Amino acid sequence: MNQTSVISRRAAFTRLASLVAGTAVFPGCMTPRGGTLRLAIFRADVTVPLRHGMMGGSWLSKSIADPLEAHGFVLFSHHAPVVFVSVDWCEIRNDAYARWQQVLAEAAGTRPECVMISTVHQHDAPVADLEAERILRSRGLVGTVCDLDFHERAVQSVAQALRKSLPRARRLTHVGTGEAKVDKLASNRRYLTSDGRVHFDRTSNSRNEFAIEADEGLIDPWLKTLSFWNGEEALAAISFYAVHPMSYYGGGEVSADFPGIARRRRQSESPGTEQIYCSGCSGNVTAGKYNNGARENRPVLAERLYQATAAAWRNTTRHAVSDFDFRVTPLRLEPRDGVGFTVADLESKLRTETKPFQQCLAAMGLSWRLRVASGRAIEVPVIDFGFAQMLLLPGETYVEYQLAAQRMRPGSFVCVAGYGDGATGYIPTEKHVAENDTNLGDWCWVAPGSESRLMEVIARSLDSKR
Repeated sequence: MNQTSVISRRAAFTRLASLVAGTAVFPGCMTPRGGTLRLAIFRADVTVPLRHGMMGGSWLSKSIADPLEAHGFVLFSHHAPVVFVSVDWCEIRNDAYARWQQVLAEAAGTRPECVMISTVHQHDAPVADLEAERILRSRGLVGTVCDLDFHERAVQSVAQALRKSLPRARRLTHVGTGEAKVDKLASNRRYLTSDGRVHFDRTSNSRNEFAIEADEGLIDPWLKTLSFWNGEEALAAISFYAVHPMSYYGGGEVSADFPGIARRRRQSESPGTEQIYCSGCSGNVTAGKYNNGARENRPVLAERLYQATAAAWRNTTRHAVSDFDFRVTPLRLEPRDGVGFTVADLESKLRTETKPFQQCLAAMGLSWRLRVASGRAIEVPVIDFGFAQMLLLPGETYVEYQLAAQRMRPGSFVCVAGYGDGATGYIPTEKHVAENDTNLGDWCWVAPGSESRLMEVIARSLDSKR
């Protein structure tokens, strides 16, 4: 990676030590001690057109229920800026993720590795995987993951909003931390029935009486809100909660679903404070215990999420801040190679007689394999204020990783956003693999053994001494 032409002796030694440890602390993305911080806030519409692939090509969009948006900020110091953006899309994967990093980095005057992108993961929204789409187009297949031209327009619109925000950057003097428990919203996919059998079929909407009656299982019940302040003025509030963000989906309505409703309500109450929502590590966490998929449940779930964000705001404590560290740790995971996931198996599905969504899944699997072969690692970045951290994990990581990250920094306010680079699909634990988690049948492109690698990378990312 490129470095600035002049690096202080302290920064040079820090960089050398971090590379030896496997974690990169980039001088160009690092705030000098005692530097003046500033914050710019941006927002853009990224709603897909009609007949666009949804959830990776499972169906096509037919109507717009409500818009999809990108909400982000740029943190400025005396060195290169750090960008974070949360997008109302299902996933951004592989070269699409790299394209977002490149374009937003150019707009902010920073480096691609200093750009953090998280998707909220609504299913009535698109997946972006440019190489997968090119594979489908090159074979003349009807399956479609994403429209390449629309994707570029969307990225450029976000970059334009970012550029326009730069002259309006405000001084950042304090960071706020607040949290609240969320009532009757999240439940683990995994549950036990009275006969002791393990099940994994508690989906986002469930009418299974056993799934509804079973306890919530392992979740993170806390919604965390990290806020940015200029003195007494609140500039932005970023809320994190681990649950799949769907009430009902699949009918072709484009929607930001219940997180969008809750976020917009908070925004209407505090027009001067940008409200940003991030889904946490919720690969195995859904609303299934409390949601049967009825349309009238969407505002009910939105109300529960809204109440928690409002309570977390009321519980906020402000901390003076004058610096932060930004670290990126590379993560290398192997492609899944079992039945249905070999190159030959994936290629065999790229035929006209294959159902369109199966074509898309195969193309995304090949896109991931090409990315691994290229040597480009997944990036696990963290913004570290000392008393609070903002960690971004890839794909559909299971909630166990979020809870582990919090244990690694006891006494600190660890906020975890999931759905960074979505290339991996689900990242389960080895326990889930051993128990034959039925959710891993298709949307999981990483080999068993990923848990130890990801846990190690999380620990290195959160280690402030590196």
